Amino acid sequence: MEHLALYRKYRPTTFEGVIGQEHITKALENQIASGKIGHAYLFTGSRGIGKTSVARILAKAVNCENNQNGSPCGQCESCKRFEGDINVIEIDAASNNRVDDIREIREKVKFLPVNAKYKVYIIDEVHMLTDSAFNALLKTLEEPPAHVIFILATTEVHKLPATILSRCVRFDFRLVSVDNLTKLLREVLDSENISYEDEALKLIAASGEGSVRDTLSIADSVCAYSEGGVTKEAVLKVLGRTDYDNLIRFYDLLLAREAGEMLSFIDELDHSGKNMSVFVKDLSKHARNLLIALTCRQPNDILNLPTEVMEKYAYQASKFEEKKLISYMQIFGGAENELRYTLSPRLLLETLALSAMLDMPAEDVKKN
Repeated sequence: MEHLALYRKYRPTTFEGVIGQEHITKALENQIASGKIGHAYLFTGSRGIGKTSVARILAKAVNCENNQNGSPCGQCESCKRFEGDINVIEIDAASNNRVDDIREIREKVKFLPVNAKYKVYIIDEVHMLTDSAFNALLKTLEEPPAHVIFILATTEVHKLPATILSRCVRFDFRLVSVDNLTKLLREVLDSENISYEDEALKLIAASGEGSVRDTLSIADSVCAYSEGGVTKEAVLKVLGRTDYDNLIRFYDLLLAREAGEMLSFIDELDHSGKNMSVFVKDLSKHARNLLIALTCRQPNDILNLPTEVMEKYAYQASKFEEKKLISYMQIFGGAENELRYTLSPRLLLETLALSAMLDMPAEDVKKN
């Protein structure tokens, strides 16, 4: 039997199944339940957070014969034939971005839907349309037929003309929290009868960086790699990323200004098979995370880290001055080009670590 990717297998089919976007799904449910449906919607936000899924659910719900408080029932004839419904037209603007493609839409919108109330056009990656294609679309958005609904989706809303924006009901999708992603992973792996460690799930969720699709794709890769269930070690092996504890230890050694201990630690990392190039990049990101933990009122709204990891970050961040963390971001982040060409990433890491130590006057370090 052909394997179906987790993000496809567990794609939500109702508004209730969408996680982390309640501010949007509730508004759409209310519009559908009241019959006050817009003629054009704009869904914007990062990749993999539910824009296309919500667009499909909306397309199903507006033609549902027995919607449940605005959400599709899944049982009526309209819902059952949704996958092959000729009244729902999905267009990828990345490959259909010419003015002729939009003109073809303008000709077809005139025709009434077949055995349905609405004909729905979902245009994904709409920012990829050419200027002339946008102009052609604008006329249709200004005076659409009553039986047509447009749903535009984009990750780069700043590229859309103001004339398009002003004619759409806009919904901004948010990144999904680590807690919500972890809960989803538990539900998915329980359904798949796959054992897991809670810490591994939190690590996967954090690595997904707010994207449901990325999180489930990572989980898929880990499941394929690990035969005995999803473990923290398997996750780190698949991702090639550095454990939070290693990053915290590295920065503790910077604080202690122990050159010998630092070189020994780097030797441990190298012999354990850590990717030195990845570690250097993670060091820059760690400095940035510490800066956020130090300066922001609600740092985890930005970082999306597991609670226990956030507590460690907050504690370590309290030991640093802002300017020193910015310096570390520059030192480790600026090494990206060197990493591409160096024959010894380990030697480069040792050089960067010792340079960071030497450039750190003792008075710049807060005492415990």
